[in-house]
Amino acid sequence: MNQSTTVASFLENKSILVTGGTGSFGKAFVRRILHDYNVRRLVILSRDELKQFEMQQEFPAANYANLRFFLGDIRDVDRLRRAFEGIDVVVHAAALKQVVAAEYNPFEFIRTNILGAQNIIDACLDTGVQRVVALSTDKAAAPINLYGATKLCSDKLFVAANNIRGDRDLRFSVVRYGNVMGSRGSVLPFFQDRKSTGSLPITDPEMTRFNISLAEGVDMVLWALENAEGGEILVPKIPSYRITDFAEAVCAECQKPVVGIRPGEKIHEEMITASDSCNTVDIGDYYVILGDGQKRDSYCERTGGTPVPAGFNYESGSNPEFLSVEQLRTLIAEHDAAKFQA
Repeated sequence: MNQSTTVASFLENKSILVTGGTGSFGKAFVRRILHDYNVRRLVILSRDELKQFEMQQEFPAANYANLRFFLGDIRDVDRLRRAFEGIDVVVHAAALKQVVAAEYNPFEFIRTNILGAQNIIDACLDTGVQRVVALSTDKAAAPINLYGATKLCSDKLFVAANNIRGDRDLRFSVVRYGNVMGSRGSVLPFFQDRKSTGSLPITDPEMTRFNISLAEGVDMVLWALENAEGGEILVPKIPSYRITDFAEAVCAECQKPVVGIRPGEKIHEEMITASDSCNTVDIGDYYVILGDGQKRDSYCERTGGTPVPAGFNYESGSNPEFLSVEQLRTLIAEHDAAKFQA
């Protein structure tokens, strides 16, 4: 992605806070910021003291004087207001994410993913925050499960928040992407755990998914922080894979029984629906779904983008780019090597 290599100079000497910063994305984002940027302060906000303790071992205070850890829950708006004091940039990565757990515990997901999102917005409006990027998911497009529905609501809240920012120097935007290679709860660690049994269960042989690396996800957030005008949902152009090819890449000799899809699962994932095509712009490495009040023609003039065709949709099953088994093996090996080095 050429655009994502843009240096996010806006971040220099800024104070940044990451909600859910002890998760897979948060740790990758923190490593990048500490390596590439001179920031005044980098704050990790999460509710798990053990994960914070473990992360502090990787980033000891003696070596990272500008790194702070803040215990708190995004369900608590007062705690967020205190955490956001003096913060310029918020990256919102905290969420409940397990599809099956959401079906069984729906209101817990609503409290975190929807009400928590509004708490983030309110705390940003009440403090001096200037840029907000919220992480979304492909499951938020035409959702069929509770998790996806809560993330769609979250997306709508962050996009609409630009309507009430007044004269504040404050922009809210969203990045939406697919499955992250090797992240917690993804198919790679599940298959690797099951590999020793000689059997990798396949939900449906037709199933496809988008694929993005953690590094590409971080690149995308950095690009949005530097370039987003506020109101956009940013979608990357990324390859798909077939679940059968992924299983083959993990263990060619393993049996691969078909066990059926779980509640709330799709055969193919979608990141842009045909209904969104009238508000979507192709800007090269990314698609941008524009928010209310953003005019497509003027946005194209400013960015050099082009409108997508009427009826366009972006779905993992019809994606023009698919990863081969060999490409998947290479990506898995690279992920495992990076995890070992970390």
